[in-house]
Amino acid sequence: MAMINTIGNTNATSFTAVLQRANVRAGLLIALALLFVGPLAVSADTQKKAPRQVSYIIQPGDVLFISVWREDSLQQEVLVRPDGGFNFPLVGEIDAKGLTTAQLEREISRKITKFIPEPVVTVSLARNLGNRVYVVGKVNSPGEYVVSRNIDVVQAIAIAGGMTPFADKDEIKILRRNNGNQQTFAFDYSEVIKGRRLGQNITLLPGDTVVVP
Repeated sequence: MAMINTIGNTNATSFTAVLQRANVRAGLLIALALLFVGPLAVSADTQKKAPRQVSYIIQPGDVLFISVWREDSLQQEVLVRPDGGFNFPLVGEIDAKGLTTAQLEREISRKITKFIPEPVVTVSLARNLGNRVYVVGKVNSPGEYVVSRNIDVVQAIAIAGGMTPFADKDEIKILRRNNGNQQTFAFDYSEVIKGRRLGQNITLLPGDTVVVP
């Protein structure tokens, strides 16, 4: 009987050891899975929450730096004229109005290909003097603002230092001149900050004026 008990205890001990080793292996596999899957899950979640970047639209008055790789004579600054155009060697006249820098790169590449095979064109914004908006009325810092990207009404008011305590937040107006015609857009700040009627928070165009009464 003593021998049977000893064998039984030995078998039980061996079985327990096997289970322990299996648990250790399972724990290691889970840890490895979390190590690889965890960062991917966080990264995907971060990507969902990341704000979308709005590309800057080239405006009259902007200064651009244009370069063609390995072509020293094709590296220069150009001023975008009031009509949105400028002149560039080999290419001639280019209309940049309403284009992003990436779109302009593709347009120059297309036109210059007949002279330079597979050109690598780079366009960067040297000075963004064309994207000007105006915020006037009962804000803390009224005036003209040159902005480096597209902004909406709320952002423009923030750039101007916010509204004074005496501002009429519900009667804000955006004035826009379009082909000689004056357009007026209503903006109710109180509604927008509550998450209602968000369509009022329009993207401002160069030359727009935000009036805070």
